[in-house]
Amino acid sequence: MTEFKSELFPVLEQIEKEKGIKKEEIIRVIESALISAYKKHVGRNVNVEAVVDVETSEVKAFVVKKVVDDVSNPNVEISLDDAKGISPDASVGQDLRIRLDTQDFARIAAQTAKQVIIQKIRESERASMYDDFKKKEGAALTGAVYKFVDKNIIVDLGKTEGIIPAREQVFSERFRIGEHLKVLLVNVERGPRGPRLLLSRNRTELVKRLFEMDVPEIYEKIVEIKQIVRAPGIRSKVVVRSNNLKVDPVGACVGVKGSRVKPIIDELRGERIDLILYSEESTKFIASAFSPAKVENVNVIDATRKKAEVIVKDDVLSLAIGKGGANVNLVCRLTGWRIDVRSETQKKEAAKEKEVLSVEQLTKLDGVGPKLAETLFKAGLRSIDKLANIKLEDLVTLQGVGEKTAQKIIDSAKNTLEDKKDKGNGKEKQG
Repeated sequence: MTEFKSELFPVLEQIEKEKGIKKEEIIRVIESALISAYKKHVGRNVNVEAVVDVETSEVKAFVVKKVVDDVSNPNVEISLDDAKGISPDASVGQDLRIRLDTQDFARIAAQTAKQVIIQKIRESERASMYDDFKKKEGAALTGAVYKFVDKNIIVDLGKTEGIIPAREQVFSERFRIGEHLKVLLVNVERGPRGPRLLLSRNRTELVKRLFEMDVPEIYEKIVEIKQIVRAPGIRSKVVVRSNNLKVDPVGACVGVKGSRVKPIIDELRGERIDLILYSEESTKFIASAFSPAKVENVNVIDATRKKAEVIVKDDVLSLAIGKGGANVNLVCRLTGWRIDVRSETQKKEAAKEKEVLSVEQLTKLDGVGPKLAETLFKAGLRSIDKLANIKLEDLVTLQGVGEKTAQKIIDSAKNTLEDKKDKGNGKEKQG
């Protein structure tokens, strides 16, 4: 008894103190370990009970046997005569609990029991760790780069490690061993050596969690993130609205001189973040979504099919489209609209292109007969604007067009354009 107590109870106290596992759970593990140790020594085909009394530091072990008239299996049966020697009230059919010599049991099983206990405690720790991290799925965690395995990044999270597989990484990010970073906990699964944690750096939810951590108004639900679209490593667009008319949602997220949004940009290694004010008015929302590019006009082409045209100044066109079309693609994803972006110059040119003439209309120009009209039409010269601005040397390359005819056509087209311009200005051409 004394040896068993000196062997096991210090272990019990140490585990409880260092591992933080509840005493009741440790006791269940010890009792299970004692039973396993005894069965290992005497054979599996026995019924054993073990009880640990923490208050008295006493361990009681019993073998349970069925009282019978004729014993066929002494491991699980006891004769009525032998049973009465232990308990005078014993009767056939009764399960008799026979107290084991704990001192002998301790000498046989203490070391084995401790090993089993340690194993059980490890399992309990792993289960506890799994439960802790399972509750954190979808949250942002802080860790440090531990090592690289193939294309995977292993992140030290303190109690355990997580993995960022290649598919969850941002193509432009490069990390060093020991570098700190924030990651999104995507999924937690049980594993033989502890929980397996799937982490991500490229998901939209990571951006949302970072804003929740750095902007109190979002955490307190004063400011609401309506939607986020992201091109990882390039740009994110975050749509916000305020549930308090006195709070500017964009300003709250940006902070004084960018004090709130800058740490998020730094954490995302320079990824651009556009904060968009939410609007239920489609044209207004589309215009805002193009930030940082300023939109001059939004023309709805087909509201049912959600098709629109956005007009910007010439020097803003590249910004509105973005590198590789990143900005306009994000806007389309954000709004759900198919959007064509044009500069003011492109819009004017497109309007001129629409002034297409028929073959019959081309014959109204000086020097153009039906046959030549067909030639011009097939050559793609189907608008007054094109004919007015074509070079003489280019026009004479067409079959049947000499210099004089070419000049007549060009002059006639220019005069027609001039007439249209005068009529548009409300003037009558003087002849």
